[in-house]
Amino acid sequence: MHIRDLKPGSLVDSVYSLVNPQTGVTRNGKCYFKVLLRDATGETSARKWTFEESMLGEVSSTGYARVVGRVELYSGQLQVVVDQIEPVQISREDLIALLPATSKDIPQMFTEVAALLRSLESPSMRALAEAYLSDETMMAAFRQAPAATNVHHAWIGGLLEHTHQLMQLAERMLPLYPALNRDLVLLGLFLHDLGKTAELEWERGFNYTTDGNLVGHLVRGAVWLQVKSMVAARSGPKVPPDALVALQHIIVSHHGQLEHGAAKLPSTPEAIFVAALDNLEAKTTLSIVAVARERLRVGNAEFTERIWSLDTRLYRPDPLKHAADSVESADPAAHPAPHA
Repeated sequence: MHIRDLKPGSLVDSVYSLVNPQTGVTRNGKCYFKVLLRDATGETSARKWTFEESMLGEVSSTGYARVVGRVELYSGQLQVVVDQIEPVQISREDLIALLPATSKDIPQMFTEVAALLRSLESPSMRALAEAYLSDETMMAAFRQAPAATNVHHAWIGGLLEHTHQLMQLAERMLPLYPALNRDLVLLGLFLHDLGKTAELEWERGFNYTTDGNLVGHLVRGAVWLQVKSMVAARSGPKVPPDALVALQHIIVSHHGQLEHGAAKLPSTPEAIFVAALDNLEAKTTLSIVAVARERLRVGNAEFTERIWSLDTRLYRPDPLKHAADSVESADPAAHPAPHA
């Protein structure tokens, strides 16, 4: 059964991707299993109340599992109470059904990203961008990769979608800030998360690679930039040293705050702009996905569960839409009196 079709009382016997499987302890001190179940249609929380901590490694070994259980409503949220769970191996073809993917046109988004990069004014910046665009292996991964494992744009094509959205936003906003260097902003946005193609893997669900755990996308992106600048110099103008450092600074500072993973605080106007825009786009998309207004139905909870990356629960209804519905239902013309 697809996640989007789950309802209170539904019986479940399906294969799902496991997101962040872990154990917890009840108030009575008993171990239990908690996880997010995900397929291409959405995700929902699940709990197995009888569980041994030693079973966690086996259950999560493949990233996918057959889950047998039932759906309950807990604090206004759907939750699968698991009776049985066992790891399964899946084929590459099964990934389409078990992993969420962007609803947008991947070739079109990539074409538009490439067009913006080829519109850069500086010949050295265009040559640098071309060094990346001509790397077919890297660009193939860029088109497929998620932007995260379970926060924002956690779906196939999510990294491209996030980058495309950012570059489109910047192109519209930059005329309001003529003092900013357009080349540095657009190229910085293209590069800021590109290291995630090495940080994340998406063959067994969305997880961190060894490179992701030991190096991370900020450092990997800065290292790649050093290499690509040398590649670009073979066929085009050399990247000015100060411009190279400015771009590396955008990459290593785009998380905005040291406690959020930035290696340095944003310290140029372009880096501040990129970090702020990245935060805006990521959190806005996260909130839209979390409230899922298009799937809001009578009986659903008005608030989401607490979202740790936003440090709050989100109010789900669109208040103006609900006001319009109320007015319509109260309008006598919408409900004419029966004939005498």
